Amino acid sequence: MHSFDPELITTMRQALEDFMADVPAEAATPAIKAAIAECICKAALQGVSTYDGFVTAAGSQLQTLMSWLL
Repeated sequence: MHSFDPELITTMRQALEDFMADVPAEAATPAIKAAIAECICKAALQGVSTYDGFVTAAGSQLQTLMSWLL
């Protein structure tokens, strides 16, 4: 299992929370949030380490996730 340093986790968490704040309320389900969190974690494993990078990774998956989960 990979571990992330606390600063990176804080950045990942902030990106997730800010991203979810912009998701329409009807789509902001726990399942969507969990899937976006997973996407952000996968991005971190691939070397992404910036807030903007995490938000971009999340945004690239949102449409697919919404069509799959809703």
